[in-house]
Amino acid sequence: MLETGYPYRSKKTDDICDDVCGEASRAALTMSKRLRCALRWFDLKALLLLLIGVPILIFVIHVHGQKITYFLRPLWESPPKPFRTIPHYHHENVSMENLCKLHGWGIREIPRRVFDAVLFSNELDILELRWNELSPYVSEFILLESNSTFTGLKKPLFFASNRRRFKFVESRLTYGTVGGRFVKGENPFVEESYQRVALDQLIRIAGISDDDLLIMSDVDEIPSGHTINLLRWCDDIPEMLHLQLRNYLYSFEFYVDDDSWRASIHRYRDGKTRYAHFRQTDDLLADSGWHCSFCFRHISEFIFKMKAYSHVDRVRFSYYLSPSRIQDVICHGADLFDMLPEEYTFQKIIAKLGPIASSYSAVNLPSYLIQNADRYRYLLPGNCKRESG
Repeated sequence: MLETGYPYRSKKTDDICDDVCGEASRAALTMSKRLRCALRWFDLKALLLLLIGVPILIFVIHVHGQKITYFLRPLWESPPKPFRTIPHYHHENVSMENLCKLHGWGIREIPRRVFDAVLFSNELDILELRWNELSPYVSEFILLESNSTFTGLKKPLFFASNRRRFKFVESRLTYGTVGGRFVKGENPFVEESYQRVALDQLIRIAGISDDDLLIMSDVDEIPSGHTINLLRWCDDIPEMLHLQLRNYLYSFEFYVDDDSWRASIHRYRDGKTRYAHFRQTDDLLADSGWHCSFCFRHISEFIFKMKAYSHVDRVRFSYYLSPSRIQDVICHGADLFDMLPEEYTFQKIIAKLGPIASSYSAVNLPSYLIQNADRYRYLLPGNCKRESG
């Protein structure tokens, strides 16, 4: 039973705050007393942790958020459907008839015509390697360039200015240009798609016919010559084939993996075949060439591509474009954009963490590269230093 005259309180109270926060004394509160009253239910250590920890967390997310997202990718995104990989047989001393037979294909009386179509930006050296590798087997080379990058920046017509360098294919060249649209703030992939549609029109202008072979790949995705020769001579090959290419970064010193698959070859069908750079079939022909990404002679070319291509969002900080940083990244086989591997399993992500190990093999590379090793020394193992440009 409660004693008379003593008020009952169900909760403990702070005498200071009781005095300070009461209605009678509210007008006389000093700033310090008001603060003490407002914070009476907060633990000081927790408050300090909040004030210091939240800004640090925001900074870490800003700097490393992309890495966190890529590392956790396997939690919400499943791997794509596996390709149906076709074994690839080749030896220079084996007849074409036997090679076709090993693949389960017949042999033609005459080879198909081959059309090689590319969108061109600024990769002059790689284009020269590509066209020399394919020249004995290609009937018509098709090249389209624009005065706009995918990101809407104005650019020179590099090929037009250096066309004499490629006079060895002039009689078999269909060249075209397309004006950029220069739409500010637009997704770069929209401009890229616009240019690929224009390339589709140029292919038809080049005179392609049904059952001719059409190579669809970026300039730096180079099919091997013997692969194209096989496919033009063999009968009953698939209507569409993706080509598995060996992935290299910066030069043929830094071998990444054999997961490059976007290059493809098609038996052309009028009204049906459309130029594209995405997955179009489940069939993949193994070990069919090379993909040498960011393989440039000059540092200025690295900077240009980083600002020009569709993944410009990866340039999250301006210092990424520092020439000294780019040179250091190249020689260490590190990532230009400080990104984690784009993989779908934790096993593969962890396996590819860190710089790419140097390879000292220059075996089974494009023949024109080896024949002109002094000229293209920067693409061979042990030569990571680049010219400023």
